[in-house]
Amino acid sequence: MPDLTVRPTAKFLKAGAILAALIFIALEALYYVYLSASTPLLMLIPLVVFIWPASRAFRRRFTLAAITGDRLRYETGLASKATRTIQLSKVQDVRVDQRLMQRIFGVGDISIETAGEASRLTIHNVDDPQALADEILNRSQRGAAQA
Repeated sequence: MPDLTVRPTAKFLKAGAILAALIFIALEALYYVYLSASTPLLMLIPLVVFIWPASRAFRRRFTLAAITGDRLRYETGLASKATRTIQLSKVQDVRVDQRLMQRIFGVGDISIETAGEASRLTIHNVDDPQALADEILNRSQRGAAQA
């Protein structure tokens, strides 16, 4: 069975970048129309608008869920990294949650219930969450049947 790699969707990231670009253009236009006689350092303020999509892009880039063999590995972080590994045979339930905007864009959150103390892992904003949930359950049932 081939490995499966899952990352958060880029759909919201693209929408945020477009929105930030529109706000940037509007602020630049306002500067040239009303404030062009004042200090040119005010032109740097619209660049702050791009901090939000840039931070989201970094967070997306350094979040990964991978299913290899009989394990699910979830990694987050850039400088300091947190990794959680789950045996697929221990998966008891996979839940899909979708808010209105997530349903419109075809993304959702997946919560994986396992046996044990830290029993829930949530992966936010994945594309086609129901198909992914079904795939995780299918692989967990195959793993349990082989054990």
